[in-house]
Amino acid sequence: MPRAVREPRPARRVITRVLTRAWDDDVLGQSASAAFWQTLSLPPLLLGLFGLLGYAELWFGPDTVVAVQEWIIRTSGGVFSRNAMDEIIAPTVDEILTTARGEVVSIGFVLSFWSGSSAMATFVDAITRAHDQYPVRGWVWQRTLAILLYLAGLAVGIVLLPVAALGPDRLLPLLPDVVEPAARTVVNVVYYPVVVVVLVLALTTLYRIALPFKPPWHRGLPGAVLAAAVFLVGATGLRLYLDWITSTGYTYGALAAPIAFLLGMYFIALAVILGAYLNAAVQTVRPAPLRRRGRPVTGVTAEVPAQVAPPPTAGP
Repeated sequence: MPRAVREPRPARRVITRVLTRAWDDDVLGQSASAAFWQTLSLPPLLLGLFGLLGYAELWFGPDTVVAVQEWIIRTSGGVFSRNAMDEIIAPTVDEILTTARGEVVSIGFVLSFWSGSSAMATFVDAITRAHDQYPVRGWVWQRTLAILLYLAGLAVGIVLLPVAALGPDRLLPLLPDVVEPAARTVVNVVYYPVVVVVLVLALTTLYRIALPFKPPWHRGLPGAVLAAAVFLVGATGLRLYLDWITSTGYTYGALAAPIAFLLGMYFIALAVILGAYLNAAVQTVRPAPLRRRGRPVTGVTAEVPAQVAPPPTAGP
């Protein structure tokens, strides 16, 4: 009797589908496009962030904006090369910090919402393409969603960035004296793990909100974890590569800083997009019920929106 053909294991099917779909959809080109728009969106993003952070000084103290500025530069130093830090990131942050305070109510600040949301729009587009749901929304609502997510990100950043920048030593004295010792012990143990968990949860939420046909929220966790891992590996490899290039005496000259910065943006984009393809592959291998506007979506098979039947409507 002929031997039965064994079906590949689910994990193998997921990995195969991620690699196949990502390659067929030109994930490298998508990441390059997203990196480009991230670079163009950086000044408007910082303008909006620092302009609005001025109001956070009422809660966290007069040194909040400066502390956030120093934290951004210090944190970026763990990802980008020294040339990129000294020639691009630090000067950009310093210059925008001096102009953002007077731009909050200007037309330029309002226009920064549009240009600053360009990077978010590229991620929304990439996530919907990974799930074959890009044609479901019109381009107007797709862009509107990107702007809304950008504004939500600014609102969250106004709260979380001062917390991350000031750190436990600056925040704990704000608590009552009775709970400060116990809070200090807890915070010293869980502070930085909580920061990582919050970032993963935020990315998981982005993976769900970006889709017209939404799977359960927890289905975005695998992609978020993969994105974090890809980014850490990519950033570490980039720094090792740049250190090796510097040690050999070969440099890119005046282009060294822009190249290093763009590569850092590229790995961020690649990580987010690969996470979206992983979530799409899991949805294909292990389909979960989808919902749109709170209603179950019927007649949909994994990632093919053309087969979607409209949600049932109430009778007259």
